[in-house]
Amino acid sequence: MPDAVDIFDVTEDNFSERVVAASRRQAIMVDFWADWCPPCRALTPVLEKLVAEADCRVRLAKVEVDDNMHLAGHYGLRGFPTVILFKDGEERGRFSGFKPRAEIEDFIAQQLRS
Repeated sequence: MPDAVDIFDVTEDNFSERVVAASRRQAIMVDFWADWCPPCRALTPVLEKLVAEADCRVRLAKVEVDDNMHLAGHYGLRGFPTVILFKDGEERGRFSGFKPRAEIEDFIAQQLRS
């Protein structure tokens, strides 16, 4: 299981500091999820395993959308799960829905190269 430092919960109150500002030091993938969403529950272990194996290249922030609807609205999210990767203080890429591990690995690699 990954270290708690690598996977953490964020809210509307601390998103700017813990994701946007922190992404200037290290890439942060944000998982916008909901407890009632089966694809969200299926994606979580895949993301956690990838972060654990990423050797500190990317961290995972989790945003529960029912408690943080303003954030979901701010980023124009229409479906869940949605994953957004932040690097250097800005959004670099996103995907929605469940994806197989290989596709997520390619997504992370592509975003970290850019």
